[in-house]
Amino acid sequence: MPIYPLVFHLGPLEITGYGIMMMVAFLMGGWLIALDLKRLKLTEDYAADLVAAAVVGGIIGAKLWYVALTRDPGALFSRGGLVWYGGFFGGAIAVMLNGWRLRVPLRWTMQLGAPALAAAYALGRVGCFLVNDDYGRPSTLPWAVQFPKGLPPSTAGNMQHLFGIAIPPGTDPSTVLAVHPTQLYETGLMLVAFAVLWRLRLGARPVGWLFGVYLMFAGVERFLIEFLRAKDDRFFGSFTLAQLTSVTLIAIGLALVAAWRGGPSPAPGDYLSHGKGVPAARKKSAA
Repeated sequence: MPIYPLVFHLGPLEITGYGIMMMVAFLMGGWLIALDLKRLKLTEDYAADLVAAAVVGGIIGAKLWYVALTRDPGALFSRGGLVWYGGFFGGAIAVMLNGWRLRVPLRWTMQLGAPALAAAYALGRVGCFLVNDDYGRPSTLPWAVQFPKGLPPSTAGNMQHLFGIAIPPGTDPSTVLAVHPTQLYETGLMLVAFAVLWRLRLGARPVGWLFGVYLMFAGVERFLIEFLRAKDDRFFGSFTLAQLTSVTLIAIGLALVAAWRGGPSPAPGDYLSHGKGVPAARKKSAA
């Protein structure tokens, strides 16, 4: 079944399915964080602060990582070319700097962000599907799809020359092959991860522990999916750079879970407890 990019224009402005889903993903992440802040009786302003930092840092990081991988500065202005790990690290740096500015303990930011990150990633991968990017290897499964205008098109020639995938002899290079919709596989897996994290947040574990669980989910999911991806960055047999990064995330997640499985949680601090620009003493006297 052929799938074409979702792209439309409003005057000179090009709007893609990826852009729409990224907007939905960030809004959903902010809403989930705000819900948790409300449940904990903390200021909901931090949700908007956190999402704004994640948007700016995430987009810059995702683009720069892609440019570094492809050595193509022109990719900065393409409709594709966003690498999740670059977005994750760029967004993480921006969020940490914002938390430091507001004096919010890092462990609280990590705790609040864990379920939201899983949900946002799942939605973002729908965007990848709609823009025909980040698809998988050729497949004969009933749900395999073709991307005639993908990034790049899923043709036999591209599979062979760009991704090093063996194609049956005599196949016309222009033949559009059906491939694994790995974007949707990831969406399904990370929605499961979100459901588990959303439930676990209600437990009595110390603040920050949940982020370690998220890192393990994210690392395992991406490590497995990479075996099905059409990729050009395999550096050790069938292993990719993303799998190396995934192993690193899993190791960090295990370390955080082990370190924070018990003991006291840090206080949320004045900003989360009392709201932007409202000192604790003034808040108490007003009450």
